[in-house]
Amino acid sequence: MFTGIVQAVGRIAALERRGADARVRIEAGGLGLGDVALGDSIAVNGVCLTAVEIAGEVFAADVSAETLARTTLGGLAGGDPVNLEKALTLSTPLGGHLVTGHVDGVGEVLARRGEGRGERLRLRAPAALARYIAAKGSIAVDGVSLTVNAVEGAEFELMIVPHTLERTIIRHYAPGRRVNLEVDIVARYLERLLLGERAAEPGAGLTLEFLREHGFAR
Repeated sequence: MFTGIVQAVGRIAALERRGADARVRIEAGGLGLGDVALGDSIAVNGVCLTAVEIAGEVFAADVSAETLARTTLGGLAGGDPVNLEKALTLSTPLGGHLVTGHVDGVGEVLARRGEGRGERLRLRAPAALARYIAAKGSIAVDGVSLTVNAVEGAEFELMIVPHTLERTIIRHYAPGRRVNLEVDIVARYLERLLLGERAAEPGAGLTLEFLREHGFAR
């Protein structure tokens, strides 16, 4: 588990394809690997990876075919900056929100404009994720815990403060960029709980008819 508070910006040292999967080597920058052991988890652009090699300030992790297909990691190249966060501990301040490091889908940056000393971003999520995104709710974008300011269909807006621009790769965003999205874990579990006993049925999902039948909608 993570908090979505990026601790350092590292860089891709190498991404080596190994058949259907890959091994990535990452220069950890100011993250500090002195307290990281083999098998520990590190979020890379919001993707939970397991450290399998550590050499100085460089660590390596294996990236499965599933992760390559569902995230932006497969499109990274040597020198690309990445957001890094170590797994939280029981003494870690929860400054963001609970983030699992399991990316739900890849979104796209649509627009960026200055607003005061910050930036306002407009992004589009995959249609299947739209129902989990709510105004004033939380979302992780490339591993950064952010508050949703507005939602319209599958598009949503974020206000990025100067500190976040300075300390994350969001400063490099431009229209057309693909980003990893993880919706709030509470929304995912709530949907499942609302299904009740139907959750055990193959293909079960929430529909407007179901919500009306059980008094959740009119």
